[in-house]
Amino acid sequence: MSQLTQALTEVEEKLNSLIEEVQSLLPYVKSLEEENARLKRELCALPEKERSRVIANAEHIQGVAHDNLERLYQEGFHVCHLHFGQPLEEGDCLFCMGFLRKD
Repeated sequence: MSQLTQALTEVEEKLNSLIEEVQSLLPYVKSLEEENARLKRELCALPEKERSRVIANAEHIQGVAHDNLERLYQEGFHVCHLHFGQPLEEGDCLFCMGFLRKD
């Protein structure tokens, strides 16, 4: 088998693997979308006072989570998706800094 044929076969196998992975994720994505829609309906059904309280609580939780990630980064651990939880080497990680930046 020529090198080109072998390389194309490997690419085809990887592509088929990726297609299978995407197809296995589709039901999960669908269930998450359905749950999100259900939660939005429930939130809209709440009285305005309760809705405001739920939204404020969600914002508070997001703030605490962000603070925890900043603390982990300051303690010397990656918080980016590429190296999450791994110790930082020398200097700053641009991915972590971009993730932590509030814009």
